[in-house]
Amino acid sequence: MCTDGHDGGDAARDDRAAFAALLEDDAEELYDNAPCGYLSTLMDGRIAKINSTLLDWLGYRRDELVGHKKFSDLLTVGGRLYHETHFAPLLRMQGEVNGIALELRTTDGSRLPVLVTSTVKTSGDGTPVLIRTTVFDARERRAYEEELLRAHRESESERERLHRLNATLQKTLLPPALADVPGLDIAAHYHIASTDEVGGDFYDLFPLGAGTWGFFLGDVRGKGADAAVVTSLIRYTLRAAAVYDPAPASVLAHLNTVLNQEESGGDPRFCTVIFGTLTRDADGAFHVAMAAGGHPPALLMRGDGHTDVVPTPGGQLIGVLPDVQIATVTVHLEPGDTLLLYTDGLTEAYTADGSGRYGDDALLAFARSLAPATASHAVAAIRELLDTFGGGVEDDTAVLAVTPQRDGAGPPPVLHGTPR
Repeated sequence: MCTDGHDGGDAARDDRAAFAALLEDDAEELYDNAPCGYLSTLMDGRIAKINSTLLDWLGYRRDELVGHKKFSDLLTVGGRLYHETHFAPLLRMQGEVNGIALELRTTDGSRLPVLVTSTVKTSGDGTPVLIRTTVFDARERRAYEEELLRAHRESESERERLHRLNATLQKTLLPPALADVPGLDIAAHYHIASTDEVGGDFYDLFPLGAGTWGFFLGDVRGKGADAAVVTSLIRYTLRAAAVYDPAPASVLAHLNTVLNQEESGGDPRFCTVIFGTLTRDADGAFHVAMAAGGHPPALLMRGDGHTDVVPTPGGQLIGVLPDVQIATVTVHLEPGDTLLLYTDGLTEAYTADGSGRYGDDALLAFARSLAPATASHAVAAIRELLDTFGGGVEDDTAVLAVTPQRDGAGPPPVLHGTPR
């Protein structure tokens, strides 16, 4: 039994010795053929040891580098400059530097993107004696980053192209300039909430002959290309219908019929809109006939400072039902009076102070604080108001205002209908 025990102990020691030798061989094999590069340099930068993996990447023989070259000699010109000004000083101060992106120069002159981590080995008394460096091949990462950058640039280019296309399309849906009406101050503004989509707001003012002009302002359901198509259809329909019969209720009834006929696939095409006519009187005042279909009421700012809404009862969304009940209202505009039309992007905007949506009451109070005001003054003030909302304006906003001028007033300043 003792002999057997002695033999068993010898066998165990032999196994442990063989295993230790195997581990030693495996450790050296792992270092030399690791999936990453390893090298050790003296404190002056000369290479003292380098593994086969890094040699293969660079195309060198071991005897060409060990004892002859410095680590910085393997870097590109830009890499050497970075190594001297940043990498080496940080390594001396911190004792280690992690994940620094550099480029190595191979024997065939190509560049090898790598990520480098270095640590300083010290002696027992703390004296730096060796720098150990691990090098990771970053070619796939670089290719991935470049692909991401290329995709980002293409995305930005496509986004800019889409913005230009949307801006161009939006301009085609608005009049390049409003009609010049003698004795009338006219102002309009279009505030774009997002350049990513074409909005559905629209307005126009145009001559009908015999001292009469037509005007309209409205908002189409939805956004984007479909809304642009409907907006274009509405603008031309309103103009054509007004030439045939300028009565506001008749014009909106005609538009309602057209939009009902255009409905397809269960996708209703409708809008809110105000249409009206302006007829100049001999005394310089203007007679306004106006009808609305589901649209916020206009505001009337009198020259004496009194301001209130112009109720348009019975108005229904245009394009939803085959038949609509539309009532016409009339307003007499004296010189100094201002009629202001707007879309709900203004009243539904969120205020910058976080108190919620702006609302109809706030707009009425704002208009009262302005009155009396000309069309140009009122629209300029609303532009400034919209700017205070910042990103709180979630929907496009169109504004149109007219003011009969007082005797002796200069030519009316006309704001062109260019989107902002």
